[in-house]
Amino acid sequence: MELETLKDLYVSELKDLYSAENQIIKALPKMVKAATNQQLANAFSDHLRQTKEHAARLEQILKSHDETTRGPKCKGMEGVLEEGKEMMEEDAEDEVRDAGLISAAQRVEHYEMAGYGCVRAYAELLGDTRNAQLLQTTLSEEEDADKKLTDLAESVINLSAQ
Repeated sequence: MELETLKDLYVSELKDLYSAENQIIKALPKMVKAATNQQLANAFSDHLRQTKEHAARLEQILKSHDETTRGPKCKGMEGVLEEGKEMMEEDAEDEVRDAGLISAAQRVEHYEMAGYGCVRAYAELLGDTRNAQLLQTTLSEEEDADKKLTDLAESVINLSAQ
């Protein structure tokens, strides 16, 4: 896809986020299994449900622009998730691995927050108000997920790993 306009970039970034969300959908069940703390496993399970909603929103937005979800694989998310996979395979105490899983998950959240913030701004500039609101909803949910992980790390997981 040639990027000649902001709209071209917007669509390209939406497809990139769609790829990222689908990679996360595949990774989260493994993170649920790897987590030994039940609260952390539940947080990952909850986020899996939410991530499926995020992918559905992206499908809806792309469809509203007569675009498909097909695009290249998001290489950035692929790398971030690979680091998370390495953490799951670490020879570590359970509590320490759980702390590492939170760190890996927060890297994912921050990557997503950056992407959603950009596409929301593009949507606003392009006058795509309805979709800008949908993207803001997803961005807010990603920020909430990040905060929940921070709270869990600070109140339980990191203390156990200490």
